[in-house]
Amino acid sequence: MTETSFFPLPVPLSLNDVVEASGARLMLPDGPDGVALGARVITGVATLETAGPGDLAFCDSVEFADKMGATRAAACITSERFADKAPDGLAVLISARPAAAFLAVTRTLFPSALRPLPIFGQEGIAPGALVHPSARLEAGVTVDPGAVVGPDVEVGAGTVICAGAIIGPKVRIGRNSAVGPGASVIHALLGNNVIIHGGARIGTDGFGYQPSPKGHQKVPQLGRVVIQDDVEIGANTTIDRGALSDTVIGEGSKIDNLVQIAHNVVIGRHCIVVSQTGISGSTRLGDFVMLGGQVGVVGHVTIGDGAQIAASSNVKGDVPPGVRWGGSPAKPVREWFREVTTLKKLAARRTADDDGEGSNA
Repeated sequence: MTETSFFPLPVPLSLNDVVEASGARLMLPDGPDGVALGARVITGVATLETAGPGDLAFCDSVEFADKMGATRAAACITSERFADKAPDGLAVLISARPAAAFLAVTRTLFPSALRPLPIFGQEGIAPGALVHPSARLEAGVTVDPGAVVGPDVEVGAGTVICAGAIIGPKVRIGRNSAVGPGASVIHALLGNNVIIHGGARIGTDGFGYQPSPKGHQKVPQLGRVVIQDDVEIGANTTIDRGALSDTVIGEGSKIDNLVQIAHNVVIGRHCIVVSQTGISGSTRLGDFVMLGGQVGVVGHVTIGDGAQIAASSNVKGDVPPGVRWGGSPAKPVREWFREVTTLKKLAARRTADDDGEGSNA
């Protein structure tokens, strides 16, 4: 089978271009043999183990330092600490933050990998796309075959709506955004540079029922989902619209795959929410909050600015700003660790006591 790449081949960068993109410093710019290294060409990125003669790699830990000595890469970004591990012929770039510098170069080489691409591979409205006559699409919008754009929708320039996506009536989507294949966006307002990955469900019904002797009476969900600029929503994540107020995702927040966000939740700016997290209704997250994987948050609580919640924790009450909590129910991490350590010691003591009873029988 012929090997293929799913992203366009990058325009090659010289090491001088790499320096400009990353802010790193080229060590021995004249090269060991007097030949300027700045003109050496980079055509890809790879790990130290898999890199070939045209690739850029990076090393930022002791774990990878020995691997740098055997790499076949053309160049490597590393710190002063590990520079002496480089083999002869490897161009070394020095940075205080090698991983960040490497990321900057990767983004320069592969800009198309930063958001969903048109599935059909052509710009504009493709044959087979269903766009309502009242929808208003600025120049430069791409709509793939099988996508449905409803009445009175507005979409900004540079936005991509991939195959099978559904954009509901009156939805607004800003410029340079992307809605992945099979995603649906209804009852929602999206800003600029928003990424919705495949299969996500934005603006679906909130889960609201009023018990009665005749059964559970459905509560109409009349609010919206408001997603601000530079937000990214992972595949198969669900964000419910509000009941009377809006569900809001703040500027720059990043939400992983398979996350459930209930009605009336307000997430602040630049938050991180990791996979399989569930946030119950009317919860509020401040700015720069981080929730680890599989966190559960009950409804009507507030998590303060900058708070971090460890993976698999259960938040049952308000969390102060700037703290690190974990456990179930979640509490300050030092308190949680003490509890875990104490339980471990008690369990070990009980096991030893049980073993002792058995030997005296």
